[in-house]
Amino acid sequence: MRKKLRVAILFGGKSAEHEISLISARNIAEAMDKNKYEIVSIGIDKNGRWFFDEGARLLHGGSTTQLKSHRRDSTAVLPGATHTPMIRVAPGRALGTVDVVFPVLHGPFGEDGTVQGLLKMANVAFVGASVLGSAIGMDKDVMKRLLRDAGIAVAKFLVFDRSAAEKIAFASVKRELGLPFFVKPANLGSSVGISKVARGNQFASAIKDAFRYDSKILLEEYIRGREIECSVLGNENPVASLPGEIITRHDFYSYDAKYIDGKGAQLVIPAKLPSRIPKKIGEIAIKSFKVLCCEGMARVDFFLRHDDEIIVNEINTIPGFTKISMYPKLWEASGVSYAQLIDRLIQLALQRFRREENLRTSI
Repeated sequence: MRKKLRVAILFGGKSAEHEISLISARNIAEAMDKNKYEIVSIGIDKNGRWFFDEGARLLHGGSTTQLKSHRRDSTAVLPGATHTPMIRVAPGRALGTVDVVFPVLHGPFGEDGTVQGLLKMANVAFVGASVLGSAIGMDKDVMKRLLRDAGIAVAKFLVFDRSAAEKIAFASVKRELGLPFFVKPANLGSSVGISKVARGNQFASAIKDAFRYDSKILLEEYIRGREIECSVLGNENPVASLPGEIITRHDFYSYDAKYIDGKGAQLVIPAKLPSRIPKKIGEIAIKSFKVLCCEGMARVDFFLRHDDEIIVNEINTIPGFTKISMYPKLWEASGVSYAQLIDRLIQLALQRFRREENLRTSI
């Protein structure tokens, strides 16, 4: 009998997207073929503590929406500088070896290259982009500059760090970007901390809110157009799914529209587009994936203006993975089931790991 692959699902995390990660992780665990995989669940709470034993409880039932630590008698492994353990295992239990890690960590401290660096140091295969691609994909400023330099259309944007907060003038931003415009944390997803500014009296609170989540913020031109998304899968030779469209019933595709209001948005899969546009979107999605040094998976988000102008909004290297999320739904429409998608991502992780094992580390 073929030995099962031992797959560690890593979920939760310190970011504002913690709750979404839990839903994604639970759906992945439920969909995985138990005849092929032995699942190890590792949960990270909002304080950054890692739990081997807590994950199983969370993934296998209950209505918990946040991983909460309650054990203080566990054995600490790899203590961090903050004196909170990175990993806790129950007395008498050990994590053991795993064949591959599936990070389902949205946002900072998980999607930004931090965990990917740790996994590379631990010499373990993992799903998704590596350190560089993850870091680039998380930072909207760096991402957009690289796309722009590669000749890929992006919205006009301005960048400010916290030291320049008091110097950000509404009049000059209005002159550069027009009205309305968006204010966003540079390193976050799920539309957390994003505000749409149409009037001067909304400006200060939008800036303040974005700086609550990051020390660098983006002020970005508002693109009036259709919101299109495309999923990408692969390593050296990635492929693109059919594109889908998001039709939001809110002012923009906010956190509430995505996750709280059940009728906040309509997903049209595949998108109803002019005949030549889907292929062009797929080509730009793949080019963006390569330019940004991504591997494994990513979802590329677009604006389509006047039915022919394609503008890249951003890339997500660990996109939402709930059963109703765009990334798996687009692949399902393209002929790849949820379970098959998970299989493919795990195989891509193992292929990259074997490839990198052949690289020389000494002269």
